[in-house]
Amino acid sequence: MTKDRKIYGILVFLAAFSAYKYNRGCKALFDRIVAKGKRAKLALIAVANKLLKQAFAIAKSGLPYDENYVSKLA
Repeated sequence: MTKDRKIYGILVFLAAFSAYKYNRGCKALFDRIVAKGKRAKLALIAVANKLLKQAFAIAKSGLPYDENYVSKLA
């Protein structure tokens, strides 16, 4: 693993801490995973993955972030 890749992983993980605290969707995801008996670290990794998916979706669509957005696929 390169040094840059390790730093990016750490930054995404730290962003997951913040998202868990301030983002309602990420907090709900974290709580749902922990309620199933999983470890908190695993739940934070899931939150980090959710953040990455959201970031790439926003970059790809060009639309601003909307907290109440509902996918048309759902």
